Amino acid sequence: MPEQHPDETGPMEERRVQGRPAVPPSRPRQSPPPPAARQPVHHRTEQIDLRAGFPPVRNETTEIDMSQGLPLPPRRPRQGRRLGLDVGTVRIGVALSDPTGMLASPLETVERRRDGGDLDRIVALVEEHEVTEVIVGEPRHLSGASGASAREARAYSRSLAGRIGTVPVHLVDERLSTVTAASSLRANGLDSRAQRPVIDQAAAVVILQTYLDAQRGRS
Repeated sequence: MPEQHPDETGPMEERRVQGRPAVPPSRPRQSPPPPAARQPVHHRTEQIDLRAGFPPVRNETTEIDMSQGLPLPPRRPRQGRRLGLDVGTVRIGVALSDPTGMLASPLETVERRRDGGDLDRIVALVEEHEVTEVIVGEPRHLSGASGASAREARAYSRSLAGRIGTVPVHLVDERLSTVTAASSLRANGLDSRAQRPVIDQAAAVVILQTYLDAQRGRS
């Protein structure tokens, strides 16, 4: 039996006494097999018959008329109420559309005033009904020429536009609007005397409805 020293105790000294190393050797790391020993990976393929050649490529084009510039998508009508005005020297007929801009209806008659009170009333109506556009009739002669009434309507439009900020004001030809309004009122049983309080509003309806119809036609 080999000689033991007093300070050599425990499992480590037992391994030394028995002739074995104190720490077992680590296992050698296994290296991956060489590339030649790896199994090949097969990918599924489909057979393509190219005896007839590749299929022809078709390039189809559509002829576009550019003589009038680039084609533009149809413009959507502006949403919101419109105000129609038949501007006279004594009274102003006022008409209002529905929110979709489909139908014009009479609203009221505003008396012209030297102190500009009529403009104040129109501005108040624009704000009250949240109007998005104001349509002013421009009276013209049958020949298309403009006279004093047309100049008065243009001047009134400029004054109104300066008061309502971003709300646009449009001038439209109102030839025969009063005649058309009178005919419509007469067809509804109103004689000349009964027409007086509402003839200006009826003319404003004709002006505004003509504009609304034209806008829908363009869209």
